[in-house]
Amino acid sequence: MCGLFITPREQDFKALTAEKAAAILKEVTLSEEELKPIIESLSDKPQTTDPTQPPLKGEEFSPFKGELERVRGWVGSSVSVGIMKAPVIRFCINGTYQAKGTEVTGEQTAEYTEGGIRWQGNVYQELKFKGDASFTLHGVTIGQRFHWERQESQTFQGILKLVVDEDKIVAINILPVEDYLTSVISSEMKSSCSLEFLKAAAVISRSWLYAQMQRRQERADGPAPFFSFVKGEGESIRWYDREDHTIFDVCADDHCQRYQGITRASNPQVAEAVNATRGQVLMYDGKICDTRFGKCCGGQTNEYQYCWENIEVPYLRSVKDPFCNTHDKKILRQVLNDYDLETQDFFEWTEELSQEEMHERITEHLKMDLGAILALEIVEKGPGGHISKLRIVGQEKSFVVGKELEIRRMLSTSTLKSSAFTIEPKFRQRPTEAKNMRGGIPSRFILHGHGWGHGVGLCQIGAAVMGEQGYSYEQILQHYYTGAIISRKSPDEEV
Repeated sequence: MCGLFITPREQDFKALTAEKAAAILKEVTLSEEELKPIIESLSDKPQTTDPTQPPLKGEEFSPFKGELERVRGWVGSSVSVGIMKAPVIRFCINGTYQAKGTEVTGEQTAEYTEGGIRWQGNVYQELKFKGDASFTLHGVTIGQRFHWERQESQTFQGILKLVVDEDKIVAINILPVEDYLTSVISSEMKSSCSLEFLKAAAVISRSWLYAQMQRRQERADGPAPFFSFVKGEGESIRWYDREDHTIFDVCADDHCQRYQGITRASNPQVAEAVNATRGQVLMYDGKICDTRFGKCCGGQTNEYQYCWENIEVPYLRSVKDPFCNTHDKKILRQVLNDYDLETQDFFEWTEELSQEEMHERITEHLKMDLGAILALEIVEKGPGGHISKLRIVGQEKSFVVGKELEIRRMLSTSTLKSSAFTIEPKFRQRPTEAKNMRGGIPSRFILHGHGWGHGVGLCQIGAAVMGEQGYSYEQILQHYYTGAIISRKSPDEEV
């Protein structure tokens, strides 16, 4: 038994003992019984119709060709979703699963220790639980860094995979794409929406997912990805995208697509929408569309380059949206889950901050003190009014911040509803001072905003209204994704 050990840190290597090394090698080594069918398959001679003819170019025989085809099919039809990350993962197997050659059931605890995962008295580098039942993860955080952030237990089907990342354990769910989509649609919104809206949601969720999986594969095969920030003298521009994830395809929270397993995926209408659009994706110029979407655009959608890297995406152009300004409680209850309904003023809203609050939030976020805040100046914004660059004018110095999510996080203890706002400074007046005081230090700032989210692509509330008004899912998609077409892509085909 032998092997090469590569550890991420010197301290992990120094912590290795002969016993630990032997345990790791034993974990990844196949037994003689397990090796037997593999050796037999490799010993089989390839069958050829004419042994005198050379193989076709590019079709040379490989004993792993059939296996590669199977793996490619799996990549196209399954997705790995990062659910949670913590030093200790507590979960319950609801039925019977298999892990490390043994049957597992009931409550379980996995704990990070010495660079590995301690479970049932042994330490592993990776654990994979497989079965036909379900499992429940405890303490899953939803709405991270948003005002509705909370923890709850969530139940999932498919494979549970535990891996180590940065001194913590990551819980990953691997499941078929179409099952994932059924959960996403139910998790993102109420499943009692109109069928046409649910069909539109299925197509864009599937398209977005395949686009991210394809993008991840391209980056894995190519050079290292670019940094998603630009920092210079007096400026910090940062954006957040799914390339943050390296050990799974997508995460389960609003950063990607909200996915909560089978906890909320129980309405047959959602399953009908997914099945009716099975394999359908949006395409533009021969490529799968990166179909972004948000809760409420505020009357006009935003464009890709004002939220992420400086690339103009032709099918994510800004469009007028006369539909999302609705107070119809029936529609809102369909689109918004219970915790989303806690946010009521999403089309038009105001946020008022005192000078002290504004100064504290900016100082904490930037890790620098600009002095008293004199003004907030819009440097750049999208067609829908979503600010992508904001200059903070302080008494000591000025600083430019972007892009939209970074601005929203800076100005709120959770996350501001959107970056589509105007700024109204208020001054504390004294009897001896002129009413129209200028050049002083504002005592308050009032942000007059509209919309909820980044505003790019489909507006969920606007699209829900369109569905209720009789628009087909094709018409809904055509409205929000300029020039894109619906194309069928087999879920078993590699992306």
